[in-house]
Amino acid sequence: MVETEYLEAQVDKFVFKVKRGCYYTEEGIWMQVENGAGRVGVSDFLQQKSGDVAFANLPELGSTLKQGQGMGSIETIKADVTISSPISGVVQETNRELEIKPELINEDPYGEGWLVLIEMSDFESDRKNLLTAEEYLAVMKSQAEEEAKKR
Repeated sequence: MVETEYLEAQVDKFVFKVKRGCYYTEEGIWMQVENGAGRVGVSDFLQQKSGDVAFANLPELGSTLKQGQGMGSIETIKADVTISSPISGVVQETNRELEIKPELINEDPYGEGWLVLIEMSDFESDRKNLLTAEEYLAVMKSQAEEEAKKR
C-alpha cells in the first residue's frame, strides 16, 4: 500500500486534508520542520471553516515569538481568526505573496499558502504541546462533526 502525502477525513459533504510530517496545534495551525526552522500555516480544516481569506496580518521579520502567543490573524468574510504561534523562536521570513494573493491560504494551505518561517529556539520543549498528523486528524474530525451539528 502506498502512503499518500495527506490523511483525509470526510464529515458530511466536506473532505478535510491533514498533511503528514507536520505538527499541529488543536486550533488548526501546522508547522513543518525545515533545517532548524519551522514553516507555519493554517490547516485545511481551519481555512475551510473560516471562509475565503481577504487579508493576512503577519508578524514583523525579527519578531520574537513564544509558543501559544498570538502572532497575527487572517481576515475572512466570516471572521477575524487569530493565529497563535505553534513554536517559540524568531520570525525569519513571511510569505510576501499573501499581500497580493491572500486566497493562496484557501487554495493551497500546506504549500503556497504558508504564513511564516520561524527560527526555532526550543523545539524539544515546544513539541510536547503539538500533535502529530494522526493525532490532529482525530481532533479535527471531532471539531468538524461538532460544526456539522450546528448547521
